[in-house]
Amino acid sequence: MTEKEKMIAGQLYQAGDPVLEAERLHARKLLKEFNDSDPENKDKRQKLLENLLGEIGEGLWIEPPFFCDYGYNIKVGNQVFFNFNCVILDVVPVVFGDRVLVGPNVQFYPATHPLDAKTRGELWEYGTEIHVGSDVWIGGGSIICPGVKIGDRAVVAAGAVVTKDVAADTLVGGNPARIIKELKQE
Repeated sequence: MTEKEKMIAGQLYQAGDPVLEAERLHARKLLKEFNDSDPENKDKRQKLLENLLGEIGEGLWIEPPFFCDYGYNIKVGNQVFFNFNCVILDVVPVVFGDRVLVGPNVQFYPATHPLDAKTRGELWEYGTEIHVGSDVWIGGGSIICPGVKIGDRAVVAAGAVVTKDVAADTLVGGNPARIIKELKQE
């Protein structure tokens, strides 16, 4: 397997691989153009996002600045909104359902490093996918850790550090995030 194939599969890989370095540089260039773009030039922004992200649904809106590693591992449903200063370290798929609202300064961290110091010191890393369901609201300043799945209609309170899966129809908050209450749907 190539380093890219290992990365996307969630296996240990070397991020210093020349192919991956070139792809990160390509993403950085698109991100710079997007982040520096005129707010009135919606068509240009849309085209840049289409060239950057793996899949996007209708009605996607991202407030610059926005940051990611590769872009092509990000899959976004319909009517999704990311507020200012979102970070997605997309070394593996990061998937968003429909009608997801992401507050400012939210960070998605599927990328991680081995706990073993020797392996980590040899610059190996890996990722674990993040999945966000539909009709989810993630409050500002939240951090979503590797491997987390957030169920449909869940709410993540501002500033939460989400280290474990979030069930559908729940409100979580704190560090580490815990269930605050069950949400009743009407």
